[in-house]
Amino acid sequence: MGFGSDLKNSHEAVLKLQDWELRLLETVKKFMALRIKSDKEYASTLQNLCNQVDKESTIQVNYVSNVSKSWLLMIQQTEQLSRIMKTHAEDLNSGPLHKLTMMIKDKQQVKKSYIAVHQQIEAEMIKVTKTELEKLKSSYRQLIKEMNSAKEKYTEALAKGKETEKAKERYDKATMKLHVLHNQYVLALKGAQLHQNQYYDTTLPLLLDSLQTMQEEMIKALKGIFDEYSQITSLVTEEIVNVHKEIQMSVEQIDPSTEYNNFIDVHRTSAAKEQEVEFDTSLLEENENLQANEIMWNNLTAESLQVNIVLLISQKQTLEELKQSVQQLRCTEAKFTAQKELLEQKVQENDGKEPPPVINYEEDARSVTSMERKERVSKLESFRHSIAGLIRGPKSAFGSSTFESMPTIEKPLTEQDWYHGAIPRIEAQDLLKQQGDFLVRESHGKPGEYVLSVYSDGQRRHFIIQYVDSLYRFEGTGFSNIPQLIDHHFTTKQVITKKSGVVLLNPIVKDKKWILNHEDVTLGELLGKGNFGEVYKGILKDKTAVAVKTCKEDLPQELKIKFLQEAKILKQYDHPNIVKLIGVCTQRQPIYIIMELISGGDFLSYLRKKKDELKTKQLVKFSLDAASGMSYLESKKCIHRDLAARNCLVSENNVLKISDFGMSRQEDGGVYSSSGLKQIPIKWTAPEALNYGRYSSESDVWSFGILLWETFSLGVCPYPGMTNQQAREQVERGYRMSAPQYCPEEIFKIMMRCWDYKPENRPTFSELQKELSVFKKKLT
Repeated sequence: MGFGSDLKNSHEAVLKLQDWELRLLETVKKFMALRIKSDKEYASTLQNLCNQVDKESTIQVNYVSNVSKSWLLMIQQTEQLSRIMKTHAEDLNSGPLHKLTMMIKDKQQVKKSYIAVHQQIEAEMIKVTKTELEKLKSSYRQLIKEMNSAKEKYTEALAKGKETEKAKERYDKATMKLHVLHNQYVLALKGAQLHQNQYYDTTLPLLLDSLQTMQEEMIKALKGIFDEYSQITSLVTEEIVNVHKEIQMSVEQIDPSTEYNNFIDVHRTSAAKEQEVEFDTSLLEENENLQANEIMWNNLTAESLQVNIVLLISQKQTLEELKQSVQQLRCTEAKFTAQKELLEQKVQENDGKEPPPVINYEEDARSVTSMERKERVSKLESFRHSIAGLIRGPKSAFGSSTFESMPTIEKPLTEQDWYHGAIPRIEAQDLLKQQGDFLVRESHGKPGEYVLSVYSDGQRRHFIIQYVDSLYRFEGTGFSNIPQLIDHHFTTKQVITKKSGVVLLNPIVKDKKWILNHEDVTLGELLGKGNFGEVYKGILKDKTAVAVKTCKEDLPQELKIKFLQEAKILKQYDHPNIVKLIGVCTQRQPIYIIMELISGGDFLSYLRKKKDELKTKQLVKFSLDAASGMSYLESKKCIHRDLAARNCLVSENNVLKISDFGMSRQEDGGVYSSSGLKQIPIKWTAPEALNYGRYSSESDVWSFGILLWETFSLGVCPYPGMTNQQAREQVERGYRMSAPQYCPEEIFKIMMRCWDYKPENRPTFSELQKELSVFKKKLT
């Protein structure tokens, strides 16, 4: 069994297999990355636990204790386990995970190469066995007609006895052409047969066997990666087992019966018995009713005894409260003393000196460089933060600090270059590429909460900015606003949290070309509703009329990401038949996408409204517009995935523009794979996309054929009278819709070519644009 002998007609299945394996590898990669993160966190947690233990207090200085020795060894071995787990995490990262990443790239290249070679040899086979033979057959039929016509004319000439030589010459010439072409056809047919046999017996099997060899080599490499992963993550490795053996041996040394022998020897009481405190019996010599060491309980003492009990309980509670107060006062005293010493030290260091000015306005600007001035300001600002943070703590002792009221000249958060507004988490991660890259964004899941996103140690980390007691902080000093907080960590290089060790190095600046503020646009009348929210007519500050797509604030995170996907795609495009993006408002919720306003509305409604006015020439013009826009997208490797009349717009100048890029994808390989049929427009989608989730420009061409049918049927829903499932089943059986009434034959032929079951047989959008342009000129 093998690919070459058994999979000659299973090209789509092979592609599906490769796509599935790539998705599997990506899942494994994600799992390994999470395992590495988990192991690092576990190692860090173990080390933190050990750091919190006061090892000095575990050792008995007066006597030998096996319990304390065992406990100390447990701590030491736990630290060793922490180091082992950290090493394992690093080995996983540099070993299996790195190899898996490289394998995914190699597998993608293998798939790409296989597709290219397969398309090449199949195209050659189709050319030899079909295209060239069809041309010869067409010529063959034509020459037979010409020969029969010449023969009839020769027969007529013989009967009339006129110009028989000339008629015979024409007949002989036509016969000769036919016989020559006949020979060419026989030879071409033989060549096609040999090429076909060679294709199925040798060429295609060699390609498939080569692919299988590569697949098996990668499976072998993947097995090695899995094996290495298994060994590294094993919890029964010799070093981990030794850790637990050491702990177990130390536990076994504990013997309850002998644990206190040494303690007893050290603290053994001397033989001489100390005199005990006793009741002085001489007190009873003159009273016979009272007894030594006995409480007198009678009607005279009962009430006082009850009062004494209550007093004792109250005094005990008061004593406990006093103990707590004394302890708190001692802590406060120590804190104030340390702060006082720090401030006195700074005053003594600068005794008699003039305090340095923030800016010396009388200083000659030429004598101080820009760099020196920046250094002075930076040092003074750092000192101000330190002192303000110290004094801000014990407000009750020092009162409000003058430092807190100092004016700060800063831009608001929304104007900071590193603030990207309410962009999705996944888009923020795409912007972070090297160590120390950072940006701040508003949380999609919790509007009003802000998040710092940073790239550190190969990971993208996200820290919620805490807002407590009117101050913003991570875990250290608090600041009155977020720009001050970020500036402090960026300039001082103080870690965000001690546990993470993350440092801010490089602010990622937002793309100002497309960023608009919510205040820049005024919403007007409601134009309609989209998949994500309402669409309004809007007016910019410069009085430009625009369309504003809004995103509901309560949508799930994944839908907000899809909403912004359209803007991400359109940022790259500029074409008269593609709707233009003007900007996005992501500085806060709700998010807006600002588009050019197309006054004519959607193409489907336009067709149905104007169906009595539209002529063939105008419909061909709309079709050419659509082909031009899609040809542009094809050249940009963009797959629309939802081309239909409802997703095209008509301008006031009757120019059609492709719109609604919510499902679009830009793929370097020109192919996008997806699974599931949720929200898929069944009647507009190509068979390979429905069956295998394989989207490409070829699948968009299929949808273009449906768009042509909608256009020339003037807005009729495709596959009239059929459900989605019925239409899908009929297409698989070979059914194709008939031409709409009044549809030109040339246009219907284009539709049928767009609906070829094999994607590679469909025309490209570039070819469609040329054909429709030629046909349009014929109508003028």
